[in-house]
Amino acid sequence: MSPRNARNDRHRPPEAPWPPRRAPLPVRLWRWRTEIVLAAVVATVAALAAAGLREDRWWPFLALTSAVWFPAATRSGREWALSRLHCLTTRHRLHRVCTETPLHTRSGRLPLIMRITPTAVGERVVVMTRAGICAADFRAHAEEIAAACFARRVVVTRHPRRSNLVVLEVVRREAHTPDGLSPGFERVYGETGWAPGRPPGRGSGGPPEPDRLPRAA
Repeated sequence: MSPRNARNDRHRPPEAPWPPRRAPLPVRLWRWRTEIVLAAVVATVAALAAAGLREDRWWPFLALTSAVWFPAATRSGREWALSRLHCLTTRHRLHRVCTETPLHTRSGRLPLIMRITPTAVGERVVVMTRAGICAADFRAHAEEIAAACFARRVVVTRHPRRSNLVVLEVVRREAHTPDGLSPGFERVYGETGWAPGRPPGRGSGGPPEPDRLPRAA
């Protein structure tokens, strides 16, 4: 159990919570940018299709229905849409879990979610921490993050030089994947050699492993 998680230290006196401040309107719009753009596109296409039907033109309506039902009829299209839906869900759930846990500063500022990309086992989240928050804090609250994101577990990885960059591997399904990050990811976000997180049971929020005692001679 990590002492950074307040619920694991029974000798620590209770402290008053630091409620995060309400984000300004531009920040809230930026957090919902994908949903806003998607709603605008759907509304525009629907308006064009309705205008075409009023003028007895069926091709806008057929183009709209084909663009929706053709990807849904294929397995790859459904998987692509589901992976992007998981990315959106993970982004908002991470904001929420940072609000409900001490993963925010005393002034109420949340960590910055730089990028979320789908992977073979779930999602990979790049987080830029604020002053006063580090990768060890995310490891201490790995179980809370996994529960908030409806995932099996969360693996925390830290940049070897820039300790304010943290990667959260949200694991939703098990798959045989090589250790470490993909070469393309490392090429975009820095050099190789990201520090791996601790395995479950050793400070990452998982169940503790039993002590290994030497066998008697």
